[in-house]
Amino acid sequence: MFNQLEILSDEQSEKLYTIRRYIKNLDSVCIAYSGGVDSTLVASLAFEQLGSKAIAVTGISPALATTLREEARRQAKWIGVKHVEIKTSELDQSSYSENPKDRCFACKKELHKHTTYLSKKLNYKIVLDGVNLDDLKDYRPGIQASKQAGVISPLAKFKVSKQDIRDISRALGFPWWDKPAQPCLSSRFPYGHEITSERLKMVEKAEEYLKECGISEVRVRCQGSTARIEIPQDELKHFFNKYNFRELVQYFSNLGFNCTSLDLEGLVSGKLNR
Repeated sequence: MFNQLEILSDEQSEKLYTIRRYIKNLDSVCIAYSGGVDSTLVASLAFEQLGSKAIAVTGISPALATTLREEARRQAKWIGVKHVEIKTSELDQSSYSENPKDRCFACKKELHKHTTYLSKKLNYKIVLDGVNLDDLKDYRPGIQASKQAGVISPLAKFKVSKQDIRDISRALGFPWWDKPAQPCLSSRFPYGHEITSERLKMVEKAEEYLKECGISEVRVRCQGSTARIEIPQDELKHFFNKYNFRELVQYFSNLGFNCTSLDLEGLVSGKLNR
């Protein structure tokens, strides 16, 4: 691992030192680990400070894209932390599958039912997650479920922002420091539109197709049988120049979409909560 800690500001260096010291005093931890840059940083620091007394746990369901599951595995192996996958069943619950506005509460409640059980069974004292300072500014009902389960968010606790996380990850030599945020596949559905494993698979395959064609970050929003493609605005020109739209529409049609559209506003974080 190639460290470049000199690129950090004094404030960021202090935050990193404080989190390391905090985690070191926790004795043993179980990390709710998705493979995103946030929870990966927490898992890495926990392993650095606690070694075998840290374990990373990933919840597996149809809402987690296969590529993200594989990335989580690779990153955990790269870090060295013990990694466990558990199957979660949020889709079996109407409080999730009916897709109310607080859907994420049901998801996190289901996840932490398993993480807290596993931590007690394996004698890990504390459950940590990767919630950061910026997450607290958005509508995140899942955070409340985590608090109710007694989960601690060290990044948020010590006011670590998303940019801090990327800068610290880069300084620590993590190859994924600039990996785009990748919310679960259920976030592609407007509130009130039912979520099923079949629809999740449609979205997953549609996004895989676009990424294989060179789009680095993409969301395929699913509203009934309509697919709405969102990509960063600075990639729109590339999209128009590169794609054979007839082939794209046909591929999406084969997946089950009757209409395929492109959102000219581009990919905007938090659009679902407008």
